[in-house]
Amino acid sequence: MRNAATALADSSESPRLDAQVLLLHVLRKPRSYLFAWGDKALEERQLREFEKLLSQRLQGVPVAHLTGTREFWSLPLAVNSSTLIPRPDTETLVEQALALDLPENAQVLDLGTGTGAIALALASERQQWQVQGVDASADAVTLAMHNQQSLGIANVRIYQSDWFSAIAAQRFDLIVSNPPYIDESDPHLSVGDVRYEPLSALVAKDNGLADIDHIIAQARAYLHPGATLMLEHGFEQGQAVRQLLTNYGYVNARTVVDLGQNERITLAEYTT
Repeated sequence: MRNAATALADSSESPRLDAQVLLLHVLRKPRSYLFAWGDKALEERQLREFEKLLSQRLQGVPVAHLTGTREFWSLPLAVNSSTLIPRPDTETLVEQALALDLPENAQVLDLGTGTGAIALALASERQQWQVQGVDASADAVTLAMHNQQSLGIANVRIYQSDWFSAIAAQRFDLIVSNPPYIDESDPHLSVGDVRYEPLSALVAKDNGLADIDHIIAQARAYLHPGATLMLEHGFEQGQAVRQLLTNYGYVNARTVVDLGQNERITLAEYTT
């Protein structure tokens, strides 16, 4: 275990955690197992599997793709290369959405649902809410539906839609989205886990703001008066997103910081 963490030190920001997660995946055991049986030798088959996973991680393959799972909001989600890997910073969006004073039977829309992380987290916490999660990718929709069924969360409907294209004429109390917001020339696209994630879920034109602009403009036709639009965005985009919201007639635009104290979530209300 110590040797594995050392080997990963130059290719991972969390080498010890990565080694633990991969080892526990091979063992099919919870983390507590390492405290009780940390000195137990691996079987030959387990050692080969662990070494194979370690080699792939050294090449940069995300841990979530190697294990096929990622926890988000305490929900175990299946993940694959068709969607973004859910990240802890996005839990800030879930926290902010749950803090809103919405009707008990609120209608909620999650645009670009990916694994279904946001939609399923909200629905799991507010079982009276009716949540819709949409994605333009058929593979992402299949994955999100699998996660919904595995978790047994009934108050979510997941289907394919390119933003609002397949959404029936209706009004929502809350629309949330973690859309593509990285500029296509951003050097971060060539490092880390994003190398293994779909560019369509990461990159947007106009300095990363094209999809955000589209959502802000179109959401006005799908929000109840006074309802909230909430968007995740890049850490340097808060001011630009607030300005777009104001330009399109939204009010009370404000930005919330993530776990790293970076501007990450901006929300506002549309009143007309």
